[in-house]
Amino acid sequence: AMQAGPESSRWLVVLILLAGVLGGMVWAGIVALLRDRFNASEILVSLMLVYVADLLLSYLVYGPWKDPKGYNFPQTITFLAVTKIPRLVDGLRINIGVFVALGAVAATALLLFRTYAGFALQVGGLAPAAARYAGFSSRRSLWLALMMSGGLAGLAGGLEAAGPLGQLTPYVPVGYGFAAIIVA
Repeated sequence: AMQAGPESSRWLVVLILLAGVLGGMVWAGIVALLRDRFNASEILVSLMLVYVADLLLSYLVYGPWKDPKGYNFPQTITFLAVTKIPRLVDGLRINIGVFVALGAVAATALLLFRTYAGFALQVGGLAPAAARYAGFSSRRSLWLALMMSGGLAGLAGGLEAAGPLGQLTPYVPVGYGFAAIIVA
């Protein structure tokens, strides 16, 4: 097992964010699999998986990842400085995650509006019958959309945990899962 120390490279932050992306993709993959194989509603499945994620987080911070010097509070150790996202301004929460998020928005816009796969996603969302008639794969679109959105959600979680919070607690999500459905 790899363990971070004060002498670790700053590039470790990139690995942390990639782990967040991968975790989000795996979580969204559960939704995609259930939708693909059993035609389960991706909306209901993803909402119910919010509860599972909350319970998993609680298990980890009350159990194996609990800070032994944390006065019995449900939290992990405070992340080492080398694993934290650099702040842009001292004293404020704003960090380089702003640029990562803007880059993700630009990359998503390029995918959606400048690629064949993005066009297929748009047509499938706006006119499913037209997408089937055009021969677009609804399965491929389903997996692409969920893997992208899961990866972006995982990236956001990684930026939040390794950014201003600097540790995991049961209060990290603060209702994001349910706010997301309203935004969507």
